[in-house]
Amino acid sequence: MSQFPEFEVVPAVDMQDGEVVQLVQGERGTEKTYGDPVEAAERWVDEGARTLHLVDLDGAFEGERKNAPAVDAILDAVDVDVQLGGGIRTADDAVDLLDRGVDRVILGTAAIERPEIVEEISESHSESVMVSLDAKEGEVVVSGWTEGTGLDPAEAATRYEELGAGAILFTDVDVEGQLDGVQTETVRRVVDAVDIPVVASGGVATLDDVAALREAGAAAVVVGTALYEGRFTLREALAV
Repeated sequence: MSQFPEFEVVPAVDMQDGEVVQLVQGERGTEKTYGDPVEAAERWVDEGARTLHLVDLDGAFEGERKNAPAVDAILDAVDVDVQLGGGIRTADDAVDLLDRGVDRVILGTAAIERPEIVEEISESHSESVMVSLDAKEGEVVVSGWTEGTGLDPAEAATRYEELGAGAILFTDVDVEGQLDGVQTETVRRVVDAVDIPVVASGGVATLDDVAALREAGAAAVVVGTALYEGRFTLREALAV
């Protein structure tokens, strides 16, 4: 697990219309804003983050990366690993981002619709693709969590590992953004299905949730709302 040699807590910087936001269950109209993306990124790095999780929500919903200027500014401002998702639809788009300094590209809809894109990118940028498997009621969903695919998360994870994915991002949409706690059963199933790192996301509200996901085998956990709402500090989470 060269990407995450030790368990990490990864702060989320989700962007919409140039601002940091957090959504409830990925639904537009539920967002709460938290200011400037660069300031947020610098804050988390100052508090000890070794990786940042960036999402262009406009790109995820509309297929066009509207927050590219903010992403470029973050890349210039920080010196930690950056993983980016949202609106990356082609291998050329992904390679361009990797060449510009993004460490991992996160592919969701694109990987579901055209699995061979994972293989294409991995040929020139080994272990640089993180496939995002977002699950709602046990089914992988795409297009900003609005469309079902009929895919089982663990089975899908195995498929993408075979295609060259360097990591899996598993998001539990059922608990995402609600601060009601995590569900670990599906996380364990995905972890057991593959040998590559599985990064868990969704529902973290307490330090116990962070510990539970670590115990479930996750290589890292992405945390958004709980950090922005001050449920705990990043330093406290890193101490877990």
